[in-house]
Amino acid sequence: MLDVLIVSLGSTGGLRSADEELLASLRRAGASAGIAVASPQPQTRTFMLTDLRWAMAARRAAQAALERAHARALIYSTTTAALLWPRPGAIRFDAPAAGNRPGRHGLWQRPFEHRRLRAAPLLLPQSEGALLEVPAGVRRSLGPDDALVLPVPVEPSFGAEDGSGRSSAAHVRDIAAITYAANPSKKGLDLVLDAWRQVRREGEQLVVAGVSESELRRLSYGVGAPGVRVVGMLAPEDYRALVRRARVYVCAARREDYGLAQLEALADGCMLVTTPSPGPYAALPLACELDERLVDEDLGVALRAALDDPRPHYSERAARAIVPFRREAVDRLVAEELLPRLLA
Repeated sequence: MLDVLIVSLGSTGGLRSADEELLASLRRAGASAGIAVASPQPQTRTFMLTDLRWAMAARRAAQAALERAHARALIYSTTTAALLWPRPGAIRFDAPAAGNRPGRHGLWQRPFEHRRLRAAPLLLPQSEGALLEVPAGVRRSLGPDDALVLPVPVEPSFGAEDGSGRSSAAHVRDIAAITYAANPSKKGLDLVLDAWRQVRREGEQLVVAGVSESELRRLSYGVGAPGVRVVGMLAPEDYRALVRRARVYVCAARREDYGLAQLEALADGCMLVTTPSPGPYAALPLACELDERLVDEDLGVALRAALDDPRPHYSERAARAIVPFRREAVDRLVAEELLPRLLA
C-alpha cells in the first residue's frame, strides 16, 4: 500500500531530479511514496512520435508499479506521462502541450492532454505561468482546490547560511558570465554568443556548459572564439561550483518552460541577464524585480549593464526573492496543501 505513486517520465536529468525532490518531500511529510520511472526512449524525428513513445513507456511503468502495490493517489510528472494513463491522477507540469507543442508538433497530444487535464483530480503546475497556458476551457472549470502551484525547489549550493539567507562563505567571482545550453537552439546559445562577441572586453570570459565543442561545430555555432570556454556536460556539483564563481548568468531562450538553471544561478548569487523569453519562465518576474535593466532583447546592453554597473546588494535581494522556491517552502506546501488534497 502506498499513499502516493509518482509516474516519472524521466526524459531529462532535470525531470528526474525534480521527481526525486518531490518523492523526498512527500516522504518528509510522512507519506508512503514510491516512483515508477519510464524506460528510456530514443529521440525520433518528430515531437509527435517522440511523445507517443514516452507516453507508452510511462503507461507501462505505471501499470507495472500498480501491479506490485496499491496506490491511494497518483501523480503524473508531465502531461506527456499522463496522456495514456491507466488510471486518473494528479498531473504535475512545467508547461502543457497547449503551450510548447504548437501546430503539427502537438497534433495528437493537445486533444488528449485537454481530456486528461479535465479528468485529473488535481493540477500541479510548477509556476503560475504554466497554469495560464492550460486551455481556457479547462481553467474556467477549475474549482479553488483543483490546482496547486508546486515549484521545483532550488537551494544555494554553498555551505552553511546565516538566518538572513546570505551566504556565510565568500566567493571569488573570477568568471564574467556563464550559460547552460543542453539544447543549444532552444536555449538561444547562438544569440548569447553573438552578443558576447560584440560586447566582451579584454580578459572577460564566458563559460558555456551543457554542450560539447563537437556539438557546437555540428551546429556551425563556432568554437574557439576569444573569451569563450566550452566545458561540456558536468556533474551537478561541478557545474554549480562554476556558477558560484560567475558574476552573470546569461540566457536567451526562444521559449522557457520553467528556467531551473536561472533559479539556481539566483540562489548562488549570480546576476540574471536574460531576454524576455516567452513561456511560463518562473525566473523572469524575479529578474525584472531585481534589476529591470538586465531583461532586454538586446543582450549586449544588458550584459554590459550587469558587468559595468551592478545594482547594490543584488545577491542578497536574490536570496530573498527565491525563498518561495526553497525546499522548506515547498515541503510546507506538500505537507499542508498537496497531501490533504491528494488523499481526501
